Amino acid sequence: MNRTQLESTFDRQAGTYDQQWAKLAPFRDGIHLLMASVFTRLPQDARMLCVGAGTGAEIQFLAERFTEWSFVAVEPSPGMAEVARARAAQHGFSDRCTVHTGYLESLPAGEPFDCAASLLVSQFLLDPHERGAFFREIASRLKAGGVLVTSDLASDTGAPHYAGLLEVWLRTMAGADLSPDRVQQMREAYDRDVAILPGRRVEALIASAGFDAPVQFYQAGLMHAWYCRAAPAPST
Repeated sequence: MNRTQLESTFDRQAGTYDQQWAKLAPFRDGIHLLMASVFTRLPQDARMLCVGAGTGAEIQFLAERFTEWSFVAVEPSPGMAEVARARAAQHGFSDRCTVHTGYLESLPAGEPFDCAASLLVSQFLLDPHERGAFFREIASRLKAGGVLVTSDLASDTGAPHYAGLLEVWLRTMAGADLSPDRVQQMREAYDRDVAILPGRRVEALIASAGFDAPVQFYQAGLMHAWYCRAAPAPST
C-alpha cells in the first residue's frame, strides 16, 4: 500500500476511528500505562515527538500524566490530524501540542526531542531499507540518549504456531464489531500490506538505525512494543 492509499484509508476512518476500536481499548491502555513508566525519568519539561500520531490518543494520555511536557505530532492523514487537533483543544493541551500534517521528512528542523513514540506505524513500510530509514530519521531527531517507544505487529509468519495465533488475533478483532468481510480484508491485508516480521528482526532494524538494543516491554497477541535509546553520534 503506497502513501496515497494509506492516507486515503485513514482519512475515511478518522471520524469514527476511536469509536470503532473502543472495545479493544485494553491493548492501547496497556501500552500507554507501560510507556508512561518508560518515560517517567525524563525531564519535567520534556519535548516529545509522536510519529504517526493518528487521533492523538497517546499524546492525550501523556499530556495528562506529564503536565509540563510539550508535543509535536506528525500525521500524514489530514482527517486524522484534524481529529488530533480537536482532541488537544477539547482536553486543554493544544497550547502544548503542535500537529504537523505530513511525514517526518517534511517536519521542519528544530531542537532535538527528549523522547519519541511511533505506535503501529513502521509495519506499513514493506521495504526493510525504507523501514530502517524511518527509524534513522527518528533517531536523528532525538537527543543522545533520547528514548523511543515503538510498537508493531510482529511474529514469525513461517512458524507452525503462527496460524493459530493469527486466528485468535482475528477473532479478537471481530470482537470489535467488525463484519466478517472486514475481518477477511484484514487477513488479506496482513499478507499484502503489513510487514509482519519476527520480533528479533524488528529489533535488529531498530538497532541498526542508531539505537541501542531494544527492550521488549509489552506483548498482546500479535502486538509487540519496545523501548530503546538513541546512541550518541560517532565522534570525528
